[in-house]
Amino acid sequence: MNLEEKVMGEMKEAMKAKDEAGLRGLRAIKAEIIKAKTDPGAGGVITEDGELKLLQKLIKQRKDSLEIFTQQNRNDLAQKEQEEIAIIGKFLPAQMSEPELKDAIAKIIAETGASSPADMGKVMGAATKQLAGKADGKAISAVVKELLSK
Repeated sequence: MNLEEKVMGEMKEAMKAKDEAGLRGLRAIKAEIIKAKTDPGAGGVITEDGELKLLQKLIKQRKDSLEIFTQQNRNDLAQKEQEEIAIIGKFLPAQMSEPELKDAIAKIIAETGASSPADMGKVMGAATKQLAGKADGKAISAVVKELLSK
C-alpha cells in the first residue's frame, strides 16, 4: 500500500470521527502528493524515496512555522502546527535516537576518512543518503559538527 492509499484510508476514518486536526494534516499530505504527481517528469508516479522527502518537507515547513508562531506568542496557530506535525509524523519511519545517530555518523566519518571540520561536506553527503528519513537534517548536521571538531 503506497502513501496515497494510506492517507485516503486515514482521511475516511478522520471524517467519520470528525477529527478536524487529523483531517487538516491528511489533506496537506494529499495536496502535496497530487502536486508531486503532476510535476513535469514525474510521470504521475512518486517513488517511495520521493514520498519520504515529501513528508520530511511538510514536517520541516510546519516546524519552521511553529517556531515563528511560538516566538510571536500565537499559541492558537502553534497548536495547529503541532497537531499537523503529529499527524504527518505518523507516516514517517521511526526517528533515530541521539546515541544511535552519533554511532551511525561516527561510522560514516570512519568510512569517509574525514578528520576535520573542513571535511563536513563529504560526511554530510554520505550521512544524508544513509540516514534519509531516519533523522532530521539539522540533527545530522549538529552531530557531524560535534564529532568533527573533537
